[in-house]
Amino acid sequence: MASAPSTDVRVRFCPSPTGNPHVGLVRTALFNWAFARHHQGTLVLRIEDTDAARDSEESYRQLLDSLRWLGLDWDEGPEVGGPHAPYRQSQRMDVYADVARRLKEAGHAYDCYCSAEELEDRRAAARAEGRPSGYDGHCRDLTAEQTAAYLAEGRSAIVRFRMPDKAITFTDLVRGELTFTPENVPDYGIVRANGAPLYTLVNPVDDALMGITHVLRGEDLLSSTPRQIALYEALIGLGVAKQIPEFGHLPYVMGEGNKKLSKRDPESSLNLYRERGFLPEGLLNYLSLLGWSFSADRDVFSPAEMVAKFDIGDVNANPARFDLKKAEAINADHIRLLTPEAFAEACTPWLRAPHAPWAPEDFDEAAWQAIAPYAQTRLTVLSDITANVDFLFLPEPAADEASWAKAMKEGSDALLRTAREKLDGADWSSPEALKEAVLAAGEAHGLKLGKAQAPVRVAVTGRTVGLPLFESLQVLGRDRALARIDAALARLAG
Repeated sequence: MASAPSTDVRVRFCPSPTGNPHVGLVRTALFNWAFARHHQGTLVLRIEDTDAARDSEESYRQLLDSLRWLGLDWDEGPEVGGPHAPYRQSQRMDVYADVARRLKEAGHAYDCYCSAEELEDRRAAARAEGRPSGYDGHCRDLTAEQTAAYLAEGRSAIVRFRMPDKAITFTDLVRGELTFTPENVPDYGIVRANGAPLYTLVNPVDDALMGITHVLRGEDLLSSTPRQIALYEALIGLGVAKQIPEFGHLPYVMGEGNKKLSKRDPESSLNLYRERGFLPEGLLNYLSLLGWSFSADRDVFSPAEMVAKFDIGDVNANPARFDLKKAEAINADHIRLLTPEAFAEACTPWLRAPHAPWAPEDFDEAAWQAIAPYAQTRLTVLSDITANVDFLFLPEPAADEASWAKAMKEGSDALLRTAREKLDGADWSSPEALKEAVLAAGEAHGLKLGKAQAPVRVAVTGRTVGLPLFESLQVLGRDRALARIDAALARLAG
């Protein structure tokens, strides 16, 4: 269990606006949000949009919209403002240029003129000799004459940070104490040859200037931490930073085949879950379980309950496997926890165009309100509602040939005639009376209720599975239900 922070907590979530949001990215945002809220701290949203070739304004807008849909609000950042604006890195280039200049002047960074071919040749030689193949410090201490010679050749230079010749040890909030030896953490680039700053510079510089106290991020960035700690030490010396933040590296999210879930995996896209009708609280609940647990005997809880319980020290360092079935099951639990009014409202998008296959004027609000309570206990995702209630609003039941073939066996016509007769004389104010009518029809043909109701269900709804049959019949009404049985009998006769 991690101890309570001794300072005011300031954490950040700093995504790049490239493509659709990834569920692993959302998990990182969620853990930062929960940590900040648990400690009454501040969550900073910062946009890392320095890659002009990949970043897009559309992705940026989609990112903000997704965070708002999930309910992951931020205290400083785009469209909110704050004392450290701007919060888009593309608007902070002068800041990075100034810090890079000061690092060079103080001897913490230097120009490197090595070509890509030279670097690769030296790396290959190092690998062949069994030595670490990182940058070998070739340009660390160039003389003025050597620099002039490179410039005379027309070479351009990147800026590299000079790593100290010492081991770097820190206590990871998730993984405990870690040590990196200098031979495994070589000097690294912080500014491209064209003057564009790299992530390795802009990320820690912004964290320093924005007073970030805790950096919670993915395990894939663990190897960059000793570099950033060394840079922080230099920034403190320059007066840019006041402290080195604490780091916690969240476990990988694994997909099929025990491989890291990537943007290429369909189940990684946040938009997929939104389009399918996951509830924000259901999706967040499941994502929180990817590396953390509420308790040994409970896995369904609200975002507020997660905030109250969340401790970064409880996060498991082992990789977490994404399980779509588990995510759906937890979402179904959250659907059932909605009030009837909230459930009916949440389903609204899937009862309207473009999702609904019926004409807008054929939608019957009273019928929907009557059937909604039976649907709420059976849905896994909200988009399932369309196929479950379309029989109420379509002129004829949906044509599902597989369901027809499965339900309409030899003798089904005789059963349907008997069922129609029994239903015609039944009390339609009571689902139980409709059940007794179909049960009696089945008994007349030597069938139990399960076998007897299958042809009736397909005749009336078009499908072999769906909402409770007798409640569905009641909401559909006597005239429409009997007319559909008549149509099924005519088809069987034909």
